[in-house]
Amino acid sequence: MVELRDFRTSDCRQLAAWIDGPLELWNWSGHHFSWPLDEGQLAEYAAESSTPVRQSWMAFDPTTDHVVGHVSLRIEAANASGRLGRVLVAPEARGKGYGAAMLTKALDAGFGELGLEQIELGVWDDNAHAIRLYEGLGFACDHVLRDVVQFAGKSWSAMQMILPRSAWAVDAGSA
Repeated sequence: MVELRDFRTSDCRQLAAWIDGPLELWNWSGHHFSWPLDEGQLAEYAAESSTPVRQSWMAFDPTTDHVVGHVSLRIEAANASGRLGRVLVAPEARGKGYGAAMLTKALDAGFGELGLEQIELGVWDDNAHAIRLYEGLGFACDHVLRDVVQFAGKSWSAMQMILPRSAWAVDAGSA
């Protein structure tokens, strides 16, 4: 349903267009970018994405060639782990199963060609849709960081989730 290709500088304008305000930017990246999001910030991110520290992809539907999402995996080679993040489905592609398909491909790459033993992620604890998606892929809550930051007049708590290679192998085999 989707294929992944490396995120590149030429994708910056399209990715920025999917984020329509400071709250959506916060939901996507936490404090890593600032509003207004511009191509300069994303160009730095694209440069980091071509190093051994991070792998970032754009997801596209091979039947239409339309780009439908973005996902990133920060790699910690010393302990063979990764941190999934910056997951975003294009507004016009939401609700069509692209998110799960994109994440499945990213997890396959992480546990496959990158040889990771576990993949972690953080998600705001009020993002029920994303939490259901991650749980459906086999992630389990490891712990919750309560009230870690104040933003937009509210206190934010972050659920930390984890997926070991052994759980992915079992889930992937049954999919």
